[in-house]
Amino acid sequence: MDRQAIETIAVLGDEVRASLYGYVRAAGEPVTREAAANAVGISRKLAAFHLDKLVDAGLLQARIEAVGVRRVGRTPKVYAPVPDAVSVTLPPRSPDLLAGILLAAVASEQPGQNVRQAALRVAYDRGAAAGAAERDRIRPGRLGPERALTVCAALLERQGYEPHRTEACLQLRNCPFHPHAETERDLVCGLNHALLSGVLDGLRAAPAVTAALAPAPGRCCVELRT
Repeated sequence: MDRQAIETIAVLGDEVRASLYGYVRAAGEPVTREAAANAVGISRKLAAFHLDKLVDAGLLQARIEAVGVRRVGRTPKVYAPVPDAVSVTLPPRSPDLLAGILLAAVASEQPGQNVRQAALRVAYDRGAAAGAAERDRIRPGRLGPERALTVCAALLERQGYEPHRTEACLQLRNCPFHPHAETERDLVCGLNHALLSGVLDGLRAAPAVTAALAPAPGRCCVELRT
């Protein structure tokens, strides 16, 4: 689970904070503490406290900026929404990763290649890049089958696959691309297979470990086998 995202969303459990956040998002321009306080009917001091909590949580950004007619005194602190959205799904899903692969495939389609083939290529390349980055990060040396499965499990756990180790393979109990796998199973399973094959090659875990299509109810269609 993305603990940071969950903690960020939890900040909005306070009614006053949720109202302030909604006001700042709807304003369309940076707002002062005074404006926010007046909008939700609280004191400036209380508004400042909750607005700064929203900044700490990564939901708002603050800066010193003159707004409207300049008055005598210090330039006020103003607040604006952070552009990036925060979302939580349980179990974890990765629609942005899937969308990124498909958009890159459309943008980089090569002569003689259809969109599906381009998508499989992009998925493999992104998996290989992730695997290579992980190898550079941990510098595992030679990867035998057991070590390779352990390294793969740690990487895929962070990607939301919920890996489960059996005697000779790594089953993935969550598909980050669900529910799209329910409507476009062949395409999504193919992309998952290409992505995970790329991860193994990037880690230099193949051929000690291979990605195999093994669809089963309640889990990802790919498993990693020694």
